[in-house]
Amino acid sequence: MRAVLGLDTSCYTTSCALAGEEGILASERRLLEVELGKRGLQQSQAVFQHIHRLPELLEALFARVGEIQIAGVIASSRPRDVEGSYMPVFVSGFSFARSIAAALGVPLYQTSHQQGHIRAAMVDSGLQEKEFLALHLSGGTTEVLRVSGEQKVELLGGSSDLHTGQLVDRVGVRMGLQFPAGPELERLAREGQAQSRMPLSHKKNEISFSGAEAQAMRMLESGESRENVAAEVYSYLTRAVAWMISMGYERTRLPSALISGGVASSALLRERLPERLGRLGCPVRLHFGRPEYSGDNACGVALIGWEKHARS
Repeated sequence: MRAVLGLDTSCYTTSCALAGEEGILASERRLLEVELGKRGLQQSQAVFQHIHRLPELLEALFARVGEIQIAGVIASSRPRDVEGSYMPVFVSGFSFARSIAAALGVPLYQTSHQQGHIRAAMVDSGLQEKEFLALHLSGGTTEVLRVSGEQKVELLGGSSDLHTGQLVDRVGVRMGLQFPAGPELERLAREGQAQSRMPLSHKKNEISFSGAEAQAMRMLESGESRENVAAEVYSYLTRAVAWMISMGYERTRLPSALISGGVASSALLRERLPERLGRLGCPVRLHFGRPEYSGDNACGVALIGWEKHARS
């Protein structure tokens, strides 16, 4: 069986995957270790962990599939597919990919972390259109995009300050939750009550999340329950994402939106977003990928690599 090996070394996850004619064949990923009370890692710390984890993850990956012929190797070499987009963490995976491709004598491909997220979210999403809106919601990116052709990406708008994942993680860590805080903060949110005490702050094609963070911190300092603060955070997220989709629709009139990125794995967001869009009178059809393909992973990267190889 022929396959393309994909690598993705983001700020908080080391991952690898194999994709072939039948789609994703196998994948492995592991969150980087972040000390309790910390809101993330320095790039040098993340690079150190990637370099130590990639060999064991690759060993586990190939142990799962047995005998296989590697037809090409691909890695996410940059955060986004724009000029000047760079982070040291992605050099880790791309360097491994380049070495493996050279050793095997196979083609080396590259893509962006963002394009990998979008492609992974397309798996089993039901999306049929060749041109659509895409939202990339994570700790490092909050953007509304027009996607067309072979994943040509055009930026339409997004956050003016913090990102969706940063809001979740900063509030969660302040509560004493382990980073990344999404799953536990969402559990608390289901037990709380939200009264929309965080008004949306947006201008033109940009929306702000720093005001929501400040309000959440004030609520915690005043003695508000963690459950109610978490509920308010997810209320703000839902309203903010709905506004971004509506803004993208007004600019493009594209009828479908694909929701990607780690924040898109939130079951609470998936449940509440359609109703919120209905309130706005926005007719966009929502498409979510499988939750396991929403967080940082190399599955989308590997699929892009296989498609590049098939076209070559």
